[in-house]
Amino acid sequence: MKKTITIVFLLFSIAIFELSAQADTSGLKIVNETAFDANAATRQYLDTLSPEQKEKSDSYYEEGYWILLWDFAIDVLTAWIFLSLGLSNWIKRLASRAKNINIRNLLYISIYLFTAVLIAFPNTFYSTYFREHSFGLSNMSLSEWFSEELIQTGLVLFFGSFLIMLIYLTMRKTGGRWWIWGSGIVIIFLIISVYIAPVFISPLFNEYTPLEESTIRDEILSLAAENNIPVTDIYQFNASKQTTTISANVSGIGSTIRISLNDNLLNRCTPAEIKSVMAHEMGHYVLNHTYKLIIYFSIYIIIGFALINLFLKKGISRFGKKWGIETISDISSLPLFAIIFSTFLFITTPVVNNISRIIEAEADIFGLNAGKEPDGFASTAMKLSEYRKIDPTRLEEIIFYDHPSGKARVVMAMKWKAEHLNPKKAELSN
Repeated sequence: MKKTITIVFLLFSIAIFELSAQADTSGLKIVNETAFDANAATRQYLDTLSPEQKEKSDSYYEEGYWILLWDFAIDVLTAWIFLSLGLSNWIKRLASRAKNINIRNLLYISIYLFTAVLIAFPNTFYSTYFREHSFGLSNMSLSEWFSEELIQTGLVLFFGSFLIMLIYLTMRKTGGRWWIWGSGIVIIFLIISVYIAPVFISPLFNEYTPLEESTIRDEILSLAAENNIPVTDIYQFNASKQTTTISANVSGIGSTIRISLNDNLLNRCTPAEIKSVMAHEMGHYVLNHTYKLIIYFSIYIIIGFALINLFLKKGISRFGKKWGIETISDISSLPLFAIIFSTFLFITTPVVNNISRIIEAEADIFGLNAGKEPDGFASTAMKLSEYRKIDPTRLEEIIFYDHPSGKARVVMAMKWKAEHLNPKKAELSN
């Protein structure tokens, strides 16, 4: 087991190193910079953010650090309530009235997940409704917010219960190798989710329609054609019903791949800004980021399940009799499973964020080269500072940022502009 975990960690480390090498632009040195001062231009952009605006965005983002901690604490608290107060065994006896073991497990899992949602509700309400309104980032009424929460809860209960039931089925059928088969099931579930989300999940929350004929639509489609992206439509969605923020995304795989932008982006941004954002999103498509992320997170899932198997065995060996857990495949081990899994997710937050941030940095570079709108890119980065701390410390960026910081993006854009405006060449620093 230890040897297997070591090999998996080694493979994961190699993947992270390759990503870092691809996205590292720190070695690019600007020389002979006479016609355009990238540093001064960067400072001009950063200075457009008033002290009050900076304090507000910093406060919003930094509060997210505590929300991350509270989410983890609530997950652990929920599991502790089930294990230590006897709730787990009571629900197990209740579910035992069903004859089929898979149905019994499904009932237990559904009750556990629903209870977890209820316990987390105050924190969910604060973080996704009250906080968003207090910072002026939400357009949703309380009833609209609650309606979407019900939909999300329904999806979690339906898909989550079924997935966990399958994992416990593999525990019974495959014994000590369950974590390998379990990883495979979760990976398949991940791929299916990515495939169907644009078609079946996203429309539950927003309306997606082809972007109407306009100059900006023609420019976006022309940009797509220049980069051999076989799309005939760019989609827009009505995110303004929920938020004031601007965004765009590339979603799906294979025939369901879709490049979309929200209506806030259309209404609040200039053509240059829109073009820079869409060039970035096309970068995800051209650079096969969806497929790469599936590979990286597949490795991440395998590592997680290997560790869960290891610590689940140790936990049952030490506390199994006290908590009424007989074996790993006993459904009453789910709270312990949840504690270990939540701890793994919490501790590895920087790893996940770094994978995402490196992927986003690659798309940034592609977007600058394809869209050729450095000022549009920089001004968009400043707009995103409404809810992202513009200039974090290096440690903050490593731990908490799943995108490059606003300052890093403005610096990149202005260096790109200096490189293409000035009569000089870039050279790699030693």
